[in-house]
Amino acid sequence: MSQYRRIFLPGGVYFFTVVTHDRVPLFITPERVERLRTAFRKVMAVRPFRIDAMVVLPDHLHCIWRLPEADADYSSRWREIKKSTSREIDTRTNHRNERPVWQRRFWEHAIRDEADWRNHIDYIHYNPVRHGLVARPRDWPWSSFGRAVARGWYEEDWGDNVPTEIAGMDWE
Repeated sequence: MSQYRRIFLPGGVYFFTVVTHDRVPLFITPERVERLRTAFRKVMAVRPFRIDAMVVLPDHLHCIWRLPEADADYSSRWREIKKSTSREIDTRTNHRNERPVWQRRFWEHAIRDEADWRNHIDYIHYNPVRHGLVARPRDWPWSSFGRAVARGWYEEDWGDNVPTEIAGMDWE
């Protein structure tokens, strides 16, 4: 078994990639995405954190979280989000009593500085275009892009062309 080394920074800012089991496109309907959003709200009510950016694609999601000061426990939050979503999407279980909704693990990256944060925010918002799901970031319904535009982080037409800062990035 692999030995994963995760970094736990109290009050840290993290980029995550979470993938569905066997990359099955589970999040293809508004109802399924809403079940995921409900799971997030449930966990955030008990174990607060802030989401800076997020995109939900059919077979994976990317997001950036800010944890509260003195709290570095993102793993238990993901466990609860995955469990809650799984219960709502698939009632079947395997020999380990797991529901085949998510891959067991997730990928995280501790954000180092403002430039790193910005590159990851851009990557998140451009991801639906990169996967050929839409022509422009503003066209994808399950993204925080509209909220980022409202905050003044982007112009409405951002991403109509490949942003040079993220052209070679691949965090799938």
